[in-house]
Amino acid sequence: MDRDTKAATLDVGKAKDKAKAVSSQIYELIDIRKGKVTQPGPSVATCDQDPDHLYQTVHAWSVYGVSEDELKAGFQRLKEGLPGKGWKIVQYGPNKSKDRTIEMTADSRTEPFSVNAELWVSSPTAGPEKEPKILVNVVSGCWRAPEGTDLNTEY
Repeated sequence: MDRDTKAATLDVGKAKDKAKAVSSQIYELIDIRKGKVTQPGPSVATCDQDPDHLYQTVHAWSVYGVSEDELKAGFQRLKEGLPGKGWKIVQYGPNKSKDRTIEMTADSRTEPFSVNAELWVSSPTAGPEKEPKILVNVVSGCWRAPEGTDLNTEY
């Protein structure tokens, strides 16, 4: 992802709309209609290289309220569906946490976005999971705020 000062200029509202669209695509691939989904929309965080002018969108959400088998199937659909939608899976497998949660990271080939998804279900290493879910985190590369935008007032 392009995270340097050559970032494209984009209005914060439009950047949030792009993040929502990416999240919608991920949700469609997971395809768990009976599940519940957390509601908060994308937020904005400044980029370290130039916090007065560069920002990125972050959209964390999860799917829950269905059986672990349904969550596992949804996670598998996501893994299988991402490449056909222009995503490159750059990491897949147990993470380094003590629970060894299955985690996947993919980068978009067409937009400056990455998605990280974690499958939180019961396992021999984690034991029973009290709140099974698929946790999704969609993060953009850095965008340049239009002239006059105060990133300290954006959230």
